Parts: sequence; structure tokens; C-alpha cells
Amino acid sequence: MNKTLRITLGVATTTALAAGIATVLIGPASSAEPASRPGACLAPSGPIGQPGTPAPAAPTTITTVGQAYNCILDNYYRGPILDDRTLLVPAFAALTQELQRRGLDQAQATTPALTGKQGADWVRFRRAYDKIAAKLADDPAVQQAIAGAALQGMVSALADNHARWSRGQQRNLLGLKFSGLRPDGPDPAITAPVFVTSIAPGSAAAGSGIKPGDELIFVNSVPLIVNGVVSDGVLSWLTAPLPGQALEFTLRRPATGKTFTTTVTPVDYPQQAPKVGVRLQPGDIAQVTIPGFYPGVADEALAAIAELRKTTTLRGLILDMRGNGGGAGAELIRMLGAFVHGKTISYWCDGRDRCTANQADATVPLLNLPLAVLTDRTCASACDSFAATVKDLHLGTLIGTRTAGLVSGPTLPYRLDDGSELTLPSQRELGANREIIDTIGVAPDHQAPMTSADLSAGRDPALTKALAVLQ
Repeated sequence: MNKTLRITLGVATTTALAAGIATVLIGPASSAEPASRPGACLAPSGPIGQPGTPAPAAPTTITTVGQAYNCILDNYYRGPILDDRTLLVPAFAALTQELQRRGLDQAQATTPALTGKQGADWVRFRRAYDKIAAKLADDPAVQQAIAGAALQGMVSALADNHARWSRGQQRNLLGLKFSGLRPDGPDPAITAPVFVTSIAPGSAAAGSGIKPGDELIFVNSVPLIVNGVVSDGVLSWLTAPLPGQALEFTLRRPATGKTFTTTVTPVDYPQQAPKVGVRLQPGDIAQVTIPGFYPGVADEALAAIAELRKTTTLRGLILDMRGNGGGAGAELIRMLGAFVHGKTISYWCDGRDRCTANQADATVPLLNLPLAVLTDRTCASACDSFAATVKDLHLGTLIGTRTAGLVSGPTLPYRLDDGSELTLPSQRELGANREIIDTIGVAPDHQAPMTSADLSAGRDPALTKALAVLQ
């Protein structure tokens, strides 16, 4: 059956997707399917994991794991050429590790003989799983844990930053963002000092006395980084804190040199919808901040520039993409349409390296303004792609630091029978010059990193450099 899906991650799209048309054929679950093959994963009827919504109530079972197994083989861009053992062995390893963590390991928990034949291998895997599960206590938490571990083990085995399994979305209850910490985890290039980059209005941290630029020394008397290694425990306090569990922060403020301690208790707070920021800088240069490629952001940004032009003869444009974590691919190609027509902006490739060229939205009038783009290590996904296109096609100057390198490809969401969601890249993306951006990022033309001292003192080296370049 045909289902209209949303593109959930920010990457370049074709003209058809720019018009909001994205369809995928997903095989329906049929009563004639053999027992060895679980029903197909389905296109979701609506988004899950919205802020404040609970995780799905239905339990994850071995049937759910089987759905995910076939969903990956059917829909992941490398699915048709994957050896199923690269999924099932990590899944079995993950569930046995979960058993060990719980003190429930079993003598019979041995990897079944796998041959590379998908249907037969799944039957063997399920039989081994069922034997293990039958010997466990009838405890829903334990059963959920081992099924979840197996499913997560498969997804993690793909080693793809855009392949994810989600049982609802966790919110940032602290309201704090830190340098070196991204939605996918610590930046591989993270260095001390880690410092506060922003504080959400209305959050618990907003009234704690913490300011942007404050350097993180300890959380509950424990450092985040020891000998270059990030503490998983401290990381979980910062990224997935428990509601109501107070955290003690020890911080140093570079502007004053003083160290202080404050306590923040994670609580839910009203999230503000993202919006474009606009400011006229000296020299009649427009600075437009694009916090993410959310639906409608391209037209919002272009309308703001048009409004400035009613009263000012603009001489340049600065697009501030720092902190932009990506979003809708259609918004990316619409925004790029303001800077280039008729050229390839990226390629989408399948698992056999058969690639299709993508172009920007040529219906968008060209701005014809000198362009500078501010980037950092949290400029990810669609932001990675935007920066790569600007650099490859010489549309402007990149200033700041290397982007995140989180742009594996366009993804589609699939619903599993427990109500959870599996997102999988349907293709992989290459830049306009056919270069790989994923895991590498895009290097700026001018290095201008934001330091804790700069942020604490109210300085912005990247903006200063951009103004100098454009003037």
C-alpha cells in the first residue's frame, strides 16, 4: 500500500519532495506470509515522541524485533545487500549482555548457527530467543529489557547516525545546552572545558544563576571528562536527567574568574517554538539566524530578508547556522534555491552506489547577495548539507568551525507493533562534489571558534570575521 511519509532528517531532496510529496511502498502484512517472517513495518499515521508524550504502552516483544529485522532488510538503503548475520549476531550479543547485567545469564544462551539465509536464520534466532525468554521470570520489565536490547543491538550494528529506534522522545528537562554535546551524544572531537552555550527561557536552569560561557567543572562533584574520556554517568545526568532529581553544578565563569556552585532540579517546562532571528548589522548587512530546518523556515527567513530590503539596500547576508540540528529536506532545498539554480547540490545513492543528482528549488528568486555562513559542531544533518553545498558551489564563505558530520542520508520513519518508531536512511548522501560528508563534516574557510571566554564576555569571533569578510 502507498503511504505518504514525512522526511524526518535534514538532507537535500528532489523537486518532488520540495513540493511536499514523499511516498514509499511498504509491503502490507499479509495473512499469507510465512510464520518465519513477521508482518511488515508500517508508515506511521502521525508523529510519535512529541515533547511531553509518554513512551508507547505496548511491550516490545520478539515479534517486534522480527519486524525491525525485516524492516531494515527491506527499507534501509543497504538492506538488499546486507548479510543478515550482521544484524542477528549483534542482536544476540546485546541480549546476552543484558542478561549478564541483570545476573540472569543462561548456559543455553548460545548464538544459533546462522547461514546467511534470511528466513531460516530468523527462525533459528527466534527459537534461541524463545528458549531464553521462557526461563526468565514473568517480569514485564525483564522481558522488555531483553527484547529492547536485541532490537537496539541490530540498529546499533548499522553504525549509522540516522538509523534510530525510539520509544518516545526524551525532553531536555534541564534547559541547558553545552559545548561538545550533541543530540547524538558527545562530539568525537570534544575537549575541555565544556561550557554552557544556551539556557532555555522558563526552564529550571533559567533561575539558577548559570550564564552562557560558564565552564562545567563538576556535576554532583564528578567531572564530565577525565583523561580525555567522557563519563557516561555524568553524560546521562546532563542529557537524560530524572525529573525532580536535583543536580549540583560547579562552574567557573571566565568573565570574572570565579567558581561557584548551584543546584538545578530537572522539571518539565513550556518549550518555545523555534523561529528565525533577524538583525541588521553595520554596513547594511543582514544577519539571519536559522535555528533548524523546521517546516516553513525557508519562507520565514526569505520573508524577513525581503522586509529588510524594503527600507535598506542590503550589501551582504550572514546566515547563522550554529546550533542548527537539521530538519525537513524540503526546507533545505528551498533555502538553497535562494542562492543557486540549475546545478547539482547533492547526490542520493543506494547501497550499490547508483546515484541520483538533486537540485535546489528553482522557483525561489535568487537573492544575489554576498553570503557568509556561520557554522559550528552542532550544525548537523540538513545544516551539514547546506554548508557543503555553499562550499562546493562557491556560493559564499563558511566561518566558524567544522560542522557535525551527521548527514548519512534522507530517512523515513516506520511504526512497529509496540508503537515505537524505527527511522532508517533510504539512501546515502554525497556532496555536490561527490564527497562523503557523514562522520567528517564540512571545514570552514575561516576558523573562528566560540570559546567559553568569548561567550562569557559577549564576544562573537565568527560574526566579527563575517562582517570583515563581507565589508
